[in-house]
Amino acid sequence: MSEGKHQQKQQQQQPPVYDQSEGGDLGAQQPNYNQQQQQQTHQPPQFTQDVEYHGEPDKNEYNDDKPSVWNPDAETFDEAFKVEKPRLNDWPFTIFFIICCAGFIVIAAITLKEYAHTYSQQGSSIYQSTQSFTLNTNTVILFVFGVVISLVLAAGTLVLARAHPRGFIKLSIIVNVIMGIGTAIAYLVMRYWSAGIVFLVMTCISAWCYWSMRSRIPFSAEVLVTVINVMKKYPSTLIVSLVGAIVAGCFSVLFSTVVVATYMKYDPSSYQCTDPNGCSRAKLIGILFCVFFAGYYITEVIRNVIHVTISGVYGTWYYTSKSDQGEPKWPASGAFKRAMTYSFGSICFGSLIVTFVDLLRQGLNILKQSVASAGDGCAQCGFLVLDIVMGLVEWLARFFNQYSYSYISLYGDAYIPAAKATWRLIRQKGMDALVNQCLVGTALGFFHLFNGYVTALFAFLYLRLTKPDYNSDGSYYGPVVAFAFLIAVQISHVITQPLMSGTSTFFIALVRDPEVYMQSYPDRFETIAQTYPDIFDKLRSH
Repeated sequence: MSEGKHQQKQQQQQPPVYDQSEGGDLGAQQPNYNQQQQQQTHQPPQFTQDVEYHGEPDKNEYNDDKPSVWNPDAETFDEAFKVEKPRLNDWPFTIFFIICCAGFIVIAAITLKEYAHTYSQQGSSIYQSTQSFTLNTNTVILFVFGVVISLVLAAGTLVLARAHPRGFIKLSIIVNVIMGIGTAIAYLVMRYWSAGIVFLVMTCISAWCYWSMRSRIPFSAEVLVTVINVMKKYPSTLIVSLVGAIVAGCFSVLFSTVVVATYMKYDPSSYQCTDPNGCSRAKLIGILFCVFFAGYYITEVIRNVIHVTISGVYGTWYYTSKSDQGEPKWPASGAFKRAMTYSFGSICFGSLIVTFVDLLRQGLNILKQSVASAGDGCAQCGFLVLDIVMGLVEWLARFFNQYSYSYISLYGDAYIPAAKATWRLIRQKGMDALVNQCLVGTALGFFHLFNGYVTALFAFLYLRLTKPDYNSDGSYYGPVVAFAFLIAVQISHVITQPLMSGTSTFFIALVRDPEVYMQSYPDRFETIAQTYPDIFDKLRSH
């Protein structure tokens, strides 16, 4: 690009000046590029003096085939973030996902049909169940209540974040510590030692994290305020989250019912099992494995479709909210269309990785409960350490998927190229400093755990108070409580997805094109730089 064209490009890209309060609506005032030179009296921080905007970075800088460009004059999302050579990325994983869905539907049809035939024998309420050998209608009602509790708590989390974004982070840590201690004490008083010890250890870790991360709260609060303001400007983010929560909630109820119906049909201890060849312990375990795998997989895909869709909305705000043409129309529908077509295979690919980790961790939890029932103290300690390790692996898988999917949403890459580009941004462009400094994800994680604590405690008290015959020896406490905890965490992830999607998309765009935010929102840019200036030094060094 010649120097004359470069100067002309700089004049066209100069930002407007606007007065934005802390909680104001981002981008509410339209820019006036013609009067910019006369109006601008504010200078961004020192980072801006060392960064020169060149419009389009060099190709292959981020290990992809295209520069980071967008069309500021676009009228639709597809035009704003155009995908070169549109194709169905990672399409074999789409086929695999369809096969999993078909398998789940077949198993659901078989088991639910049997459950419907014996419903009158099972009983229709909490205390009228006659099944004394395995899970029954009593358990279905438990899971329905658990789903409702999870939905209410997760919705309350989102409302709290919107109303008090700065206090949200502090409150998440404090409430999580208090609730964790209370839950651990309750389990210990009731002599449920394994659960009490696990919750006590997790609470101690949470308290230590709060003490060591206090200095990061101001920067995290600033990022969350930005994300919340964008959410208020684009109600489509909440609509997508609401629809996703309804779909996830309905599927969770179906999933729970299929699990119970599978126990009732194939458990050899069930009185329904009259054919020795029709049910056995091996067949029960095999079918449950298929059900849990498909259930986790479908839930993860639902959550990631929501994430990619909302990321598209946040990307639209970041790149086009201050353009002369204005933002493209219907960004949510455009991002959803891309998520369900070009990028759906990539979503299925990444979701499959997390599903395997989730399934392995759930299996280890069941084994841990069996060991706890046997009273083997050494084995319990070993499983506790293993559970912490698996929790870290699961966090890493979800963390990496979170940012990779934001990249996919904006640039339309397949999963592997997007993962490589995301890794480069983390390791070479300073995004690791942003991520490490920000506590939004940590705060949301604490609220997810809080949701899981409450739902798991409800499941335990429900079994203890209703005293179903199948749990007379207490052998079903572990599986039922663990399953209720997992459902609660999954639902909480879905409903609060706008916050995580907004944060990850903001970081991806800021690290890849910091000059856009610097010129579009100089006041916000300066505030973030003052809160944590080291990140901009690192960005400048690359």
